[in-house]
Amino acid sequence: MRKIKVAQIGISYHSHGITIIKAMRDQPELFDVVGYALPENEREKFPDRMSVFDGLPEMSVDEILNNPEIEAVAVETEEIYLTKYATLAAEHGKHIHMEKPGGTDPVEFEKLINIVKKNKTVFHTGYMYRYNPYITELIKRIKDGEIGDVISVEAQMSCVHQKEMRDWLTNFPGGMMFFLGCHLIDLILQIQGEPERVIPLCKSSGVGGALGDDYTMAVFEYKNGVSFAKTSAVEPGGFMRRQLVVSGSKGTVEIRPIERVMDDVITTDYREVYGNDWFADSEFKTTEPFHRYNNMMASFAQMVRGEKENPWDYDYELMLYKYVLKACGQE
Repeated sequence: MRKIKVAQIGISYHSHGITIIKAMRDQPELFDVVGYALPENEREKFPDRMSVFDGLPEMSVDEILNNPEIEAVAVETEEIYLTKYATLAAEHGKHIHMEKPGGTDPVEFEKLINIVKKNKTVFHTGYMYRYNPYITELIKRIKDGEIGDVISVEAQMSCVHQKEMRDWLTNFPGGMMFFLGCHLIDLILQIQGEPERVIPLCKSSGVGGALGDDYTMAVFEYKNGVSFAKTSAVEPGGFMRRQLVVSGSKGTVEIRPIERVMDDVITTDYREVYGNDWFADSEFKTTEPFHRYNNMMASFAQMVRGEKENPWDYDYELMLYKYVLKACGQE
C-alpha cells in the first residue's frame, strides 16, 4: 500500500487540528507525515497546542506547497483563514483535507471549488458526523425508502462555552450556526436535498456580557415539511442532548446523544420506531465504539490513492457552503 506524503498547515484553538494530525500520525501505514507549518502567528497564539507536532520538522507554507513529493495537505488554520490556505494548496495541485466549513467569503470559496474541480484533486472537508457509522448507514437506508417520505429533520448540537469563546464567535456571520451548525446543515441536506427556503434565527444571549451569536437556529422549508438546526453555546447539558430526529411516513429515528465520548472512542445512542401506533416505543440501542477521526482520515487516504470516490463532490460542497451562509443570515 502506498503511503500518502502529507503535511499540515495550521492549528487552532476551537477546531480539530490536534485530532487530525494525531489521526494521521496514528496510522503510519497510511500516511507519511513529513512536517507542518504555522502561519498567522499560531505558535504565539496557541502555545499549548504545539506538543502535537513533537518530532516533526517545522516548515514554511511555501516549503510545503513547493515540495512535489508532498501530495496532500491538511488545512487546519483558524476558520477565517481556511479558504485562503486551501486555495494556495489547490493552486499547487495538492489534495486537500480542510477543516469545516471554510472561510467567510463566498466568492473566495467558490474560486477554491473551481480550482480543485479543474484539477480533479481531492477536496475533503472535516464534517465529523459523515464518519459516524450509524449515521452513514441510516442515510443510506433513508434514501432507500426505509422510513418512507421524510417529513422533517430535527438536528441539535449545543454545549456551554465561556465568554471568551462566545466573543470569538463575532468573527463569523451567525456565530454558532457557522461554527457548529454547519455540521447539522450537512446532515439535513444529505437527507433532504436543497430546501425551498431558509429562515435564519441567530441571536446573542448576552449571558455574561458576551457579544457573539451564541443561540442560533435555522428553519429549512421543504415541499412536504419543515426541518430545523439548532446550536447553542449557552445550554447546560447541551452536549448530551445533541440529537438528530428524522421523521418519515413509515417511521421515526431518534439519535441522542449523537456521540457519547469514552476515552478516545465514541458510541452513538439511537432508537427506531415504525408503524402508526400512538404509544409505540422501542429501547435505546448503542453502537459499537468507533474512532471518528481515524475513520475520516483513512477515508481521505483512500480517496487520494484513487481507491474510492468522494461521496461529497465539489458541487455538493459548494451548495452546502452556500446554505450554511444562508442559515447564518448572509446571502
